[in-house]
Amino acid sequence: MKARRITRRIRVGNVSVGGGAPVSVQSMTSTDTHDARATIAQIRSLAREGCEIVRVAVPDEAAVRAFRKIRAASPIPVIADIHFNHRLAIACADAGADCLRINPGNIGGEANTVQVLRAARANGISVRIGVNAGSLEKDLLHRYGGPTPRALVESAARCVRLCEKARFAQIKFSLKASSVPTTIEAYRLFSRRFDYPLHIGVTEAGTLFSGAVKSAVGLGVLLSEGIGDTLRVSLTGPPEEEIRVGWQILKSLGLRERGPDFISCPTCGRVSIDVVGIALEVERRLSRLTAPLKVAVMGCAVNGPGEAREADVGVAGGKGEGLIFVKGEIVKKVKEKDIVAEVVRFAEGLGEEKRRAR
Repeated sequence: MKARRITRRIRVGNVSVGGGAPVSVQSMTSTDTHDARATIAQIRSLAREGCEIVRVAVPDEAAVRAFRKIRAASPIPVIADIHFNHRLAIACADAGADCLRINPGNIGGEANTVQVLRAARANGISVRIGVNAGSLEKDLLHRYGGPTPRALVESAARCVRLCEKARFAQIKFSLKASSVPTTIEAYRLFSRRFDYPLHIGVTEAGTLFSGAVKSAVGLGVLLSEGIGDTLRVSLTGPPEEEIRVGWQILKSLGLRERGPDFISCPTCGRVSIDVVGIALEVERRLSRLTAPLKVAVMGCAVNGPGEAREADVGVAGGKGEGLIFVKGEIVKKVKEKDIVAEVVRFAEGLGEEKRRAR
């Protein structure tokens, strides 16, 4: 792991981005923004999963009116996501947005971008410049022969020059493609030239399985190189899954702590308990636990006792039974049918102790 790249610090509502602040986890609502009640409900659900910043699509003036209600009721900062119509971005800035997201490929040129920056400055909010391979400026596609990493960086560089000319520094950038190698190289190239904070992600990554894999690879490489200040895992599915995957990526790299870190064996012919079923049920029951704990479900005597002993709470399986470990000590032997309940009970107890100690 390389040291975190030092970037400028901006704010999205009450969340700091860049400048050494923790890498924040974002998502985007999938509800119809016109339905303020449904959108607010989804934002609250995302917040419970650990979402720290949420983005909302604003396609028209009716959505702007709903956005005002959504922002007022949201427990976390809300970004207004704008395409094609810069006036909507200006209206959202006035409606209480914590940040504006605009796309240089479709916002309508320099004059429109400057107007958005002025509205952001007047309202004291930040702007994300979101460069996407799927909506790159036509002249750059022609010059570079497609949405290459250098084409993405040149699009972002144009906006850097424009923002600096306008003396607007509350900006962060994203350079996304559905191709993992293209995404990684674009962020690397940008990082060598500029010190603005970066929102990282692999756009249109795919369904839960394929998208999680692509995102874990792309974001994992970037984060391990110290690149990235806030992230979104883009998945075709419930946005809550984006939050779970995003946190797991950060936890696996030791960058953030939230909730249990689950360890379970892949099973083999030596296993004499239902490791798969037990592990899945323990994970499900502890899914809302926010305390950072290591929980291990192991199936046999090869690595089981060692891994269970190293966990905060662990079980090492035997023939139809298991040894429960808490903080390295064996606390009891239980029958297989009782393993889930006992692991959950001890984990929740340790979680409550951590909560009281804070």
